[in-house]
Amino acid sequence: MSTKEMIGTVISNKMNKTLTVAVIKKIAHKKYNKIISKTNKYYVHDEKNEFNIGDIIKIQGTRPLSKQKRWKAINKVNK
Repeated sequence: MSTKEMIGTVISNKMNKTLTVAVIKKIAHKKYNKIISKTNKYYVHDEKNEFNIGDIIKIQGTRPLSKQKRWKAINKVNK
């Protein structure tokens, strides 16, 4: 079984060991075929508090860690 992985931008790191990450997906509208940006926010586990606001990181799905955390931070992506 493969695990889900996504790339997103850190938008908040105010919580202890938790990040808020925004993942932007580009999808086509079904009727008009216009490209739309859809943004989802995820709570991500960051054990060492090593990521800052604006960092682009890779996140991976994991077992539920709290009420809303189902993702963990893997590494920083250099673009």
